[in-house]
Amino acid sequence: MPDAKIEKTYVERLPLKYGCNPHQAQAALLTEDGGALPFRVLNGTPGYINVLDALNGWQLVRELRQALNLPAAASFKHVSPAGAALGLDFLPMAREVHAADEKAFSPLALAYLRARGADPKSSFGDFAALSDPVDEATAQVFKSEVSDGVIAPGYDKQALDILKRKKNGNFIVLEADPEYEPPPMEYKEIFGVVFSQQRNEVQFGPQHLENRVTKRKQLDDGAVRDLILASIAIKYTQSNSVGYALDGQMIGVGAGQQSRVDCTKLAGRKADTWYLRQHPRVRELPFKAGVRRVDRVNAQVRYIEGDFTPNELQAWQALFDPVPELLDGEAKSKWLDDLDGVSLASDAFFPFRDSIDHAAQHGVKYVVQPGGSVADPSVIEACDEYGMVMAFSGLRLFHH
Repeated sequence: MPDAKIEKTYVERLPLKYGCNPHQAQAALLTEDGGALPFRVLNGTPGYINVLDALNGWQLVRELRQALNLPAAASFKHVSPAGAALGLDFLPMAREVHAADEKAFSPLALAYLRARGADPKSSFGDFAALSDPVDEATAQVFKSEVSDGVIAPGYDKQALDILKRKKNGNFIVLEADPEYEPPPMEYKEIFGVVFSQQRNEVQFGPQHLENRVTKRKQLDDGAVRDLILASIAIKYTQSNSVGYALDGQMIGVGAGQQSRVDCTKLAGRKADTWYLRQHPRVRELPFKAGVRRVDRVNAQVRYIEGDFTPNELQAWQALFDPVPELLDGEAKSKWLDDLDGVSLASDAFFPFRDSIDHAAQHGVKYVVQPGGSVADPSVIEACDEYGMVMAFSGLRLFHH
């Protein structure tokens, strides 16, 4: 049988600012056979990574919108979501932490605030994806955030005017085509070798949560929503990946680790930081007048982490009057004891029970994973020990 030969015709459609790095100056978007791009540029000049973030983020929020019928947002950095969330209102403490206690927000604005607030340190300089046309309330949120750009299916006139003024007119605004459907095959070239594969077109939904293999079987509506949210989020997260979700918000994403337990630990540490930001001593930090919101958020995270060089500590202390005492381990542990009801999704099976043991330390009560490991019995046993509900989706979600 003769070797199959891939023959494709590409037409340059959009020059890019540069490639992955500035010295890779010749970069452009190419479409198959001269087909239309799935978006148009309304403002700014996107770069290579901007577009990767935009295309992955747009797919993520579009799928969330279809699966859960709620506005959705994602905050992307380096082709993985730092956070993703649905347009639900905050719980009281979380609303205050996200600096949203005195403002009226639209559901879409809430979705982005929650996506951005999951891991604000990682979201610094993000590319945002929004499932619905951007209204003025959502555009106002961007005014106080350090962000590179946004993709959405449309913009109100007032919203577009606000966004075009951001970053001295260089903020990237992309308008996604909601009717665009990509071809069934996708291609990727690495070192002169072209890969082809069928697109991952699976739509994750409640049907993937039906095979519940633990003693406990009950999933309430909130757990179903959060497991679907987490599964769709990790579908667009660089593998290996594990994600934690609570109350319609990703609160920890562990991306791109070679070891699955390291994904679980990374995501769990981020979930702990998210919850500790609601600690009374964090919410009541005595900032000096005039400290910017972004600096407050970063200082809160540093306060929780408590890891400073002498010079960093001096700069951090200069933000406060009086200088607060750092949170000790006992205070953190006592607060974290109340973190509960968290949902976890894994993009592939757990090869050992260690990931479950670590997840239990971060309030996880609901788990979805593909199953299929020789260690499945010990993983199920671990979930039963912690009173978790675990579903086998039968669906691996690697993303590379």
